[in-house]
Amino acid sequence: MSAGGADSDSTGLGRLAENGRMASANPAFDQLLKKGDLIESVSEMTPEYLRELKHTLVVSGDTELISAPAYYLAAQRAPSINAFMTAIAIIQDELAHAHIAYHILEELGEDQEKLIFSRDPKSFRYPYAFDVPLETWTELIVANLFYDQAGFCLLGDIHEKCSYGPWKRGLVKVMAEENFHLRNGRTWAKRMSQAGGATRDELQRAVDWMFPLTVEWFGLPDSMKMHSTQLDYRLKGLTNDQLRQWWLSLVVPYCEQIGVKVPAHKSETNEHYELDYPFPCTFDSQARRWDFKDPCSWDDVLLRWRGRGPRNQEMVATFQEEFHRFRKQHAS
Repeated sequence: MSAGGADSDSTGLGRLAENGRMASANPAFDQLLKKGDLIESVSEMTPEYLRELKHTLVVSGDTELISAPAYYLAAQRAPSINAFMTAIAIIQDELAHAHIAYHILEELGEDQEKLIFSRDPKSFRYPYAFDVPLETWTELIVANLFYDQAGFCLLGDIHEKCSYGPWKRGLVKVMAEENFHLRNGRTWAKRMSQAGGATRDELQRAVDWMFPLTVEWFGLPDSMKMHSTQLDYRLKGLTNDQLRQWWLSLVVPYCEQIGVKVPAHKSETNEHYELDYPFPCTFDSQARRWDFKDPCSWDDVLLRWRGRGPRNQEMVATFQEEFHRFRKQHAS
């Protein structure tokens, strides 16, 4: 999976202004973009393109990486050995996907080890949803159903439109494996819904708080983003709202098909999917509960995103502390 909603940068890599890309002083670069050719090396890039490419890769790598501890904590509550092994296979996939992004970043001049093991937890750029604990097997299944579908939409768009050759090719493996994650989520969610009783009720409760979190996944609405350098540079092809609509068009009909309620519906007038609650609205991360009667501003949402959530430091510590402990023990 990968992130969408990384509208502010605290990675230290910097970002371009959202109100427009600086004019390029590299005619050869402009011609490559105009023709739709792939860029294969740093020598073909402008500094601005390189900066935006790095930012996009950091968001992707961080999201894939952090999903591993987030999923593992819930996978330990799997109902059977077979289910647990399936979850471990998904976690291994996510770590491999993270490695692809970080390896490309290293080829672009970044220090992979520092990116993973030396950054402050709050500087990791992944969707806020992963900072809210997944505590049960059911919640892990809903994460496969919703979060992995979001990642599939985001990475599928990048895979189709990306102007940077090495990443475009690397995503071939990622897209195939994300399909497996989605099938796991859909198969289990259907089974749980058909089981009825307490099992179905638990599924519905997970959907109730995780659905709106995934709607947020795609970032600020287009009306608040005057311009996107990612679109200019062909690092993606769809806007935030277009990606959100794509996700809704896949998730809402499936939930309706298996009898799970979601607060969204297809408009009878314009074929778009509409939310049945104010967007954005207030979320209590500790109680994992939305207040649909309490609309909030996007400034409030950005404040929550930047402050990270209940499990940010714990999840980052799972791999950073062990790495530094190992280094200390084996220091010469």
